Amino acid sequence: MKALTYQGPRQISYSDVPDPTRTAPDSAIIRVTATGICGSDLHIYGGHGFTDKTGYSVGHEAVGEIVELGPEVRRLAVGDRVLVAASAGCDRCAKCRVGIVAACERTPLAIDACYGLGGALPGGQAELLAVPHADGNLVRLPEEVSDAAAVVLTDNAPTAWYGARRARIAPGETVVVIGLGPVGLMAIQSAFAMGAARVLGVDLIPERRKQAAELGAEPIEAEDPKLAIRDMLDGGADVAIEAVGADATIKLAISAVGHRGRVSVIGVNQNRAYPFHMPLAQVKELEFHIGLCSIQYELPTLLKLTAAGRLRPEAVVTHPLPMSEGADAYRLFAERADGVSKVVLDPAR
Repeated sequence: MKALTYQGPRQISYSDVPDPTRTAPDSAIIRVTATGICGSDLHIYGGHGFTDKTGYSVGHEAVGEIVELGPEVRRLAVGDRVLVAASAGCDRCAKCRVGIVAACERTPLAIDACYGLGGALPGGQAELLAVPHADGNLVRLPEEVSDAAAVVLTDNAPTAWYGARRARIAPGETVVVIGLGPVGLMAIQSAFAMGAARVLGVDLIPERRKQAAELGAEPIEAEDPKLAIRDMLDGGADVAIEAVGADATIKLAISAVGHRGRVSVIGVNQNRAYPFHMPLAQVKELEFHIGLCSIQYELPTLLKLTAAGRLRPEAVVTHPLPMSEGADAYRLFAERADGVSKVVLDPAR
């Protein structure tokens, strides 16, 4: 089969790789019909992944049709149209049974739990994908949910919803979203779905600010977003959602909220010595939330909202491209060129 494989820093190849096989009686094989490039894939693309291996297939966002099932799969059937949650749980431990796969007791390492990181699970930017513990890691899709929307629901939309939910956005509140990539744009949609009265959007890229405005947000155009937020929101926002993960943007989120404000960080920050402004947090009576989203836990709500038209994940997709052009697609996404937000690849082309 064809797949996109990692061959070294900034080297993605459209390659022939062996077809996947089922490894256990509760596993499945899906024919991938749509697959996405995620911001976290750029860590691998840039040579900053979890492993020094090369030649493995990449990607953790996939939608498709089941073509083979093991005899112990109970809730699915061959021919079902399904979404593959971005990370896999064991479907056995107490955490996974309620959807909290980020705390899986049997597969605690991200490299083993997430597709396409070079470890145990080959990636979904391929014609076929093997899925372990299928009952817990595949979700049947309603007819109303398109493939484009479903790709966003594999990771970006649940992560955004998780951040908004943890921040406890209430009707009438003001929200600042920092970082307007696909996750940030879905955070805007999530905030409005939860009843936010105003949502402000912060990003350095003008095209992303324009996309945020199209979703109803008020883009911050000023060179100093902290001052602009203070001018626009007397006393600061009720909630800030940070979707970048940089030290500077987390600092901005903390400064953007007012007294008893709530900050929710869903960007990935690996700075073990982050200079948290403890006196400011104490004076503000700040609530600070950070964590990793369990896709399976968020999906039931998001699928209903999407099917009902309350959320439009497909709205963040800007570049539907053939998978055969995957190397160029990665370059485009890494360079943030051509107004790119979300790239969705078609493995059939």
